[in-house]
Amino acid sequence: MKKFLIALLAVFCVGMSARADKYTIDRNQLPKPALEMIEKYFPKAKIAMIKVDRHLLKKTDYDVKFVNGTKLEFNNAGKWTSVDCKKKEVPQELVIKPIRNYVKKNGNGAYIVKIESKLKGYEVELSDGVELKFNKLGKLTHIDIVDD
Repeated sequence: MKKFLIALLAVFCVGMSARADKYTIDRNQLPKPALEMIEKYFPKAKIAMIKVDRHLLKKTDYDVKFVNGTKLEFNNAGKWTSVDCKKKEVPQELVIKPIRNYVKKNGNGAYIVKIESKLKGYEVELSDGVELKFNKLGKLTHIDIVDD
């Protein structure tokens, strides 16, 4: 039993050491597509922090936070998975056209402040607190009214 507990503790320690987070402000730590996206859509934004999150199977995620509070998340390949501009509008070009059109037509003047790319589609948060879910083709699948 004692050997089993020691082995279990050793496995746990190895697992925890393999998952190391690194914090930096060096843009060069980001994959090229992530860096290009930031330069194109947020050219004047100043980076407050970049979190390089390494997982066990050599998978790495990147979280970028700007001084103005905007947060971006990227996957291992440098493709964005989340753009959270807080109270500001997410750059229109980052949102696929069907979603842009839906929000423009049905949003009653609200605009997109957050978008997440999920396996099954997109989750969008509007400036008025409404949360929308779309499939990968941009077809609305769910509306959620958030009370603040």
